[in-house]
Amino acid sequence: MRFTGNTLPGTRLRAPRLLPVTITAMTALLGVKCMGLVLAAAPAVPAAAPQAAPPPAAAEKRPDGRAPVAPPAAPAPVPSEAERRVLLDLRKRHDVLDAREAAMRTQESVLAAAGQKLDQRVGELQALQARLEQLDAERRQREDRDWQGLVAVYEKMKPREAARIFDDLEMPVLVKLVDRMKEAKAAAILAAMRPDKARETTTELAAMRQRRDAEGTEAK
Repeated sequence: MRFTGNTLPGTRLRAPRLLPVTITAMTALLGVKCMGLVLAAAPAVPAAAPQAAPPPAAAEKRPDGRAPVAPPAAPAPVPSEAERRVLLDLRKRHDVLDAREAAMRTQESVLAAAGQKLDQRVGELQALQARLEQLDAERRQREDRDWQGLVAVYEKMKPREAARIFDDLEMPVLVKLVDRMKEAKAAAILAAMRPDKARETTTELAAMRQRRDAEGTEAK
C-alpha cells in the first residue's frame, strides 16, 4: 500500500465514495448560485406595460390639418311588415282624431257665432216688443181721450136727444160710448132709446165687459 501527501498512516482513502457526494454538492451549489443570480436580476427587468390600444381612426388628424371626419353612422334598422302596418294604422288613427278635433272646433265656432247672433236677435225683438207696447199704450191713451171727449158731449145733452142719435149709431161705436159714460147718464139715454136698440146695446155691452174681465184675469 502506497501513501501520498499528508495521508496518515493507517488511513484508507475511499475515493470512489466521496466523488459522487462532491459532485452532487457542487451541482447543488451551482444551482443555488444560478437561482440567486436570477432573483437578483428579476427586479431590474421592468414589467412589460400593456400595449395601449391604437386610437380610433376617426380621432386621428387628417394630413391636411382639418378636423377628423366621424365614421358614418350605422344604418337604421328596417321595420318589418307587421311593424309598418302598425305604424300606418296609428298614423291613420291620428289623422282621424285630428280631423275630428278640427271639425269639433269648427262646429264650436259656428255654434258660438250662431249663439251671438241669436242673442242679438232676441235683444232686437225684445226692444221691438217694448216699442210696440209703448206705441199701443200711447194709441190707447189717444183713443181714450177721443172717446172721453165724445162721452162728455153726449153726457151734456138731454137723454131724449142723445137717444135719437144712439138709435142710428153702429153697435161697436155705441157700446164703447155707453161703456165710458156714467151709469146714471147711460141709463137715462137707454130708457129714451127704442126698446129693441136698447136691448141689443145692453146685451153687447155685457158681453164686451165679460170678455174684458176674462182677458184681465188671464193676464194676471
